[in-house]
Amino acid sequence: MGRFRGGLRCIKYLLLGFNLLFWLAGSAVIGFGLWFRFGGTMKDFSSEDKSPEYFYMGLYVLVGAGALMMAVGFFGCCGAMRESQCVLGSFFTCLLVIFAAEVTTGVFAFIGKGVAIRHVQTMYEEAYNDYLKDRERGNGTLITFHSTFQCCGKESSEPVQPTCPKELLGPKNCIDEIEAIISVKLQLIGIVGIGIAGLTIFGMIFSMVLCCAIRTSRDVI
Repeated sequence: MGRFRGGLRCIKYLLLGFNLLFWLAGSAVIGFGLWFRFGGTMKDFSSEDKSPEYFYMGLYVLVGAGALMMAVGFFGCCGAMRESQCVLGSFFTCLLVIFAAEVTTGVFAFIGKGVAIRHVQTMYEEAYNDYLKDRERGNGTLITFHSTFQCCGKESSEPVQPTCPKELLGPKNCIDEIEAIISVKLQLIGIVGIGIAGLTIFGMIFSMVLCCAIRTSRDVI
């Protein structure tokens, strides 16, 4: 009986440690998603009429999952400390929801990468063509693209030279830069999503083992 209680205590502390790690991971995920959305390469598009919502969709899911992770981390600590089967069962369900959300984000980031890149490239081509049709009016979207991706034009920068960043050294094809940068961003989002999904598996295992151990201990008593 003493060994059983010792094992139960060990599992409880493992779950508490997991929840602390999970809470910190949730904070990091929120910061990561918000930085990508408002402080990274894509921040300037939030004020444009045409923004790459397809790209942002994965970030919204990621930030939402991060907020849920922080709440669930606290919730799991309460369940472990009180040794409540009901709370631990609810904790397991929440982890399952987070797992599904993170896997969705990861799959979206890897499989939907080509669609997101083409969407942003199409936005650029539309802004590029609009500028060539009416050079006098100017084009804020084109300037935003050039400033954000640090590029200028397509095959040649001469047709849109007035909209190019002054600090840009040498020609850079915006179509190629968009593909390279968006690809890296989505890969990072995918890695974070899949990594967090893997972490939740351990939480589900710990919660179920502790729940079963609590039930067994009560049956013995």
